[in-house]
Amino acid sequence: MPTTFSFPTTTLFEAGARRELRGWLAKLGSFRPLIVTDASLTKTNAFGLLQASLDGMKAAVFSDVRPNPEEADVEGAFKAYRDHGCDSVIAFGGGSAMDAGKAVRLRIKRPDKTLAQFEFAADWSALAPLIAIPTTAGTGSEVGRSSVIIMDHRKQVIFHPALLASLVILDPEFTRELPAKLTAATGADALTHCIESFTSPEFHPLCDGIALEGIHLIAGSLVRAVKDGGDLEARGRMQIAAAMGGIAFQKDLGATHSLAHPLSSLCGLHHGLANALCLPFVMEFNAARKPGVYRRVGIALGLPEPSDSKTIGAVRTMFDEIELQPGLRAHGVDESRIEALADQAFADSCHLTNPVPVTREDLRNLYQSAL
Repeated sequence: MPTTFSFPTTTLFEAGARRELRGWLAKLGSFRPLIVTDASLTKTNAFGLLQASLDGMKAAVFSDVRPNPEEADVEGAFKAYRDHGCDSVIAFGGGSAMDAGKAVRLRIKRPDKTLAQFEFAADWSALAPLIAIPTTAGTGSEVGRSSVIIMDHRKQVIFHPALLASLVILDPEFTRELPAKLTAATGADALTHCIESFTSPEFHPLCDGIALEGIHLIAGSLVRAVKDGGDLEARGRMQIAAAMGGIAFQKDLGATHSLAHPLSSLCGLHHGLANALCLPFVMEFNAARKPGVYRRVGIALGLPEPSDSKTIGAVRTMFDEIELQPGLRAHGVDESRIEALADQAFADSCHLTNPVPVTREDLRNLYQSAL
């Protein structure tokens, strides 16, 4: 079977690009959107900018999305959509809002089926229009064709090309208020996506090039964005890099994500932080078994004489500079959780496209190293 490539999402990028929102809603035949977001964002200047960009259009708001969205969040958004007679969705926020906003369209299309009953082979054509507007620069979920939702205490990935947004608006002014800690954690997420997608053994040269340029942009922008929230050039480049990571990982990811997903579902860690805490240890594991796997990553980071060890060191240094404190214990993960974490990590499919094979015991030992 031939490999299939596609990068179809229309994306607007510029400080002030939000001003195009009203016109695009009209183009999509939308006159009563549902804004899917989280409660904290509704109190920000960014939310005020979003409302102003609607230019008088009435929009309903569902603001109960959790940091790690659950099936109940999607059900709540579905009820709000139905009760308010909405005709489209605006996902506004971080990856959680993006995932909930994408997934609720499945419930709108098939109200007789719960999210847990999703079937890839069903007819998912003509989903409700979705405009994705990220306020972070991390997951790249705005350009993705999957949604990650906690169901039955596990992060479940729902995948379908129909989940792609109708339009993405990348406006760095929406990220201006993002606290330094969240800027750091979401930036680490974007970096992990780019590194893991590039080193995945799957064949996808388009994604390889996109991932490497994403790494290059992050190397020159992440520390700046964390240190100065008003640096719109750095914040804009991080938005682009995050979207590039989201595009690149259609190639697949690696063991870091298998470790990170249970840290969110079982321990409540922010996904980007969980990636940052595990990435250097996974890189060391992979480099010991496949020497040279990170040389081109080092070139993208701007290292003059890249090697696996120097690349891993550069990643650790970057995380230190943005003050991401290492160690799972420092973030409330107790050693007693390791066995349950390892079980879920091994059941997670991301490690199947790690540069080298991993066993459950390998994943358990990686958790132990990251403690």
